[in-house]
Amino acid sequence: MVDGASVWRQFWQMTLPLCRPPLAALATLEVTWIYNEFFWATVLMQSGDKYPVTSSLNNLRGQFFTDNNLVAAGSLIVAVLTLAIYFALQKHFVAGLTLGATKG
Repeated sequence: MVDGASVWRQFWQMTLPLCRPPLAALATLEVTWIYNEFFWATVLMQSGDKYPVTSSLNNLRGQFFTDNNLVAAGSLIVAVLTLAIYFALQKHFVAGLTLGATKG
């Protein structure tokens, strides 16, 4: 034991702070992958009201005409969630990049 610290104290004060940057990156990527699930939702779901947002964007495409302005606006709205999560966890990303770059 380090200086009489228990296993839980070592975890909460030493291990977890070192794992925050990778956990922030993993959380951002997982939310993005789940949020943007396209293939399985398109193949397996029958009802359109349960589609993820990206599959719903695919439904905006018509057979003979596609309103590209509407699809672009929908794509921008879909990207806002990922950007919001990134900006919320940005300090952890920067901390992970600079973790070994400085002394002390």
